[in-house]
Amino acid sequence: MQVGVLAVQGAFAEHEHVLSELGVSCLELRNAGDLNKPYDALILPGGESTVQGKLLRDSDMFDTIKSQIEGGMPVLATCAGLILLAQHIEGDDTVHLGTLPVTVKRNAYGRQLGSFHTEAELKGIGEVPMTFIRAPYVAEVSPEVDVLATVDDKIVAVKYGNQFALSFHPELDSDYRIHKAFVDNIQ
Repeated sequence: MQVGVLAVQGAFAEHEHVLSELGVSCLELRNAGDLNKPYDALILPGGESTVQGKLLRDSDMFDTIKSQIEGGMPVLATCAGLILLAQHIEGDDTVHLGTLPVTVKRNAYGRQLGSFHTEAELKGIGEVPMTFIRAPYVAEVSPEVDVLATVDDKIVAVKYGNQFALSFHPELDSDYRIHKAFVDNIQ
């Protein structure tokens, strides 16, 4: 098994470290040529969603990645990755990949100083550490979206088909159960 990790900007190295600890091979996806190499799943890391969206388009990766996700490729998206997947961004007409039928609120927890760490229940896994850094939250979900976790009555983790999207950064904590559950879901 090999997981493609979007490596154009953001916290991709941290995801690669966790996958390596789990014995999973990674492929850094930096340009369109990398998309021709074999991989079984995709990680969209945290970072800056606007920059990532632009780089996906500029590097001719956008259409292929969108098609792969729409075709059922498992994807784990964290923070900015959640924004990339969302069909709607509150107060913004921008749509990136748009494969996840949710509305997100960007920078919902404020600036960098509004970052925080907590623990909360994640459906199917249990209580997990959650690190939020200028994080979004999910403001609305379509009926077919499964809400996996909330913090302070805000949706912070969802699942839709093979798409797992989180407001927080599990790659920054030493608890690897979220990545393990994602890897275990890859067919």
